[in-house]
Amino acid sequence: MRTVRASGTNGFKVVNAATASMRLRGFALRACVFAAIAVFVLGSFRLRDWLAERAAGSALMVAGAPSAADSALQSREQTTFFEQQLTHNPDDVDLLNRLSTLYLQRLRESGAFSDLELALRTARHSLEVVPSVRNVPGLTSRTMAEFASHQFAAARDDARTLARLDGSGTPYALLGDAYAELGNYPAAEDAYTRLRLRNGDMDENVATRHARLAALHGANAAAKDAFAVALSLELERSAASPERVAWYSWQLGDADFFTGDYAKAQERYDDALRIYPGYFRALASRGRLDAARGDYTRAEADYSAAIELLPDPTFVAELGDVYALAGDKASAKRQYDLVAFIGHLSRINGIMYNRQLVMFDADHDRQATWAYDSAKQEYVSRRDILGADALAWAAFKAGKFVEARSAMRAALRLGTNDPRLFYHAGLIARASGQAPAARAFLKRALNMSPEFDPFQAIVARNALASL
Repeated sequence: MRTVRASGTNGFKVVNAATASMRLRGFALRACVFAAIAVFVLGSFRLRDWLAERAAGSALMVAGAPSAADSALQSREQTTFFEQQLTHNPDDVDLLNRLSTLYLQRLRESGAFSDLELALRTARHSLEVVPSVRNVPGLTSRTMAEFASHQFAAARDDARTLARLDGSGTPYALLGDAYAELGNYPAAEDAYTRLRLRNGDMDENVATRHARLAALHGANAAAKDAFAVALSLELERSAASPERVAWYSWQLGDADFFTGDYAKAQERYDDALRIYPGYFRALASRGRLDAARGDYTRAEADYSAAIELLPDPTFVAELGDVYALAGDKASAKRQYDLVAFIGHLSRINGIMYNRQLVMFDADHDRQATWAYDSAKQEYVSRRDILGADALAWAAFKAGKFVEARSAMRAALRLGTNDPRLFYHAGLIARASGQAPAARAFLKRALNMSPEFDPFQAIVARNALASL
């Protein structure tokens, strides 16, 4: 029986060994199931085979699997049609629910907040016309839109109601997701167990949630296996979704990148962009990989392409880092100033970039007091491990080392194996005079993924050399 325990020198109690053992026991059993499925499914039908068949025009796959362009065109045409119909029947609940679903799909494809607002407004109107007790599709859409809007408490409450009205596994997938974002991991695990009991193991939603729990608890190999299963199940559909295939490929690419397998990560990102050209998530992640390899020209191109599609502050900040690494300080400053401007607009318009802006300011030693205050305020209601990490990092940059150590313990409490967490823990330990712990954490981060963040990895190496 595997246990997770804190190192005797790290200064941070990661997780209670008995608790971790019990939690991981269930994951280990399910990992065996997923691994067996992966061997069976992936052995007969791999993504590269599917892509090759599509490229060759194989009737077997192309018949029911539209291209990304075809899928987007179909979505636009359906949306336009339903919007026109809605002008004649503004209280038609079926139309409202169909539109809300389409807006949410477009949000997944483009990240455009305009679609998020439309989805939320349409779902709310649907429920004004017909209440949730007789309108499960409307409540489902509102729950999804609330989650995407980072209204996690509202999404949790609606998912609870949905679980009483809908006997499928969907409410428990949504409920578990909301609990996980709020940092209530035991409740999330319980919800995901209920999802699995309803849907079985051969289910994309089950596999995806298993991947999330496995990664949280440091079982990175099991997380990859589960994502591979989800991808394979999607590929076996009669009409596989290009966006979903791209999303799973991107997730696998990031999992490979942060465990140091850069060649595999390259394959995954390229796969995502072949099936969904212009997929902004894969473009930005490939830009980070380009920078990790020192190819700043290509990194600039990939990041610029991603930002043209979605000016996410993280993408903009990382492009600034690419310019800084290439020695172009003026261009780096322009990107960093743009991040600040996006942050200003997001606070005015209520767009949820708070955590990304906190990390940007902490990473680049800007507005330390604001970053700390903002991270602390968010952590009151959203106590997930990444929120704890943001608070720890911001507190460290604000010179609040005692609070930084406490928050870092919370960030490491599940035993998550993430080089970014270890990097933050290492610098906090170093500032606290805990040289052995600092050395251990920094070595762990750099051994796991030497260029986990091409800009911050330099800081990590310099800090390690100083110990």
